[in-house]
Amino acid sequence: MSRQGATPVPEAREAPPRALFGGCWSCRLLSGAGLLLAALWVYQGPRSTMRSGAPPSMAAIAQITLAAGLGAWAIVILADPVGRRRRSEP
Repeated sequence: MSRQGATPVPEAREAPPRALFGGCWSCRLLSGAGLLLAALWVYQGPRSTMRSGAPPSMAAIAQITLAAGLGAWAIVILADPVGRRRRSEP
């Protein structure tokens, strides 16, 4: 049931997903560096308490865990592994 002279309808394509922070290197550098500095700042609180000889409390362990999470997030933003994978595909 095709009509003669009808123009074919192009297939609908999904728009490629937009990179986090727009793929802008300066945006990733600024936010990654900010997160790294935040991780260091959060880590310094319990570290100074433990350096004085006090045993770590649960709050200190939670702060260290939060600092590790912030640092990992910063590394992921700076490395941009998803954007690299997408760019290398033809």
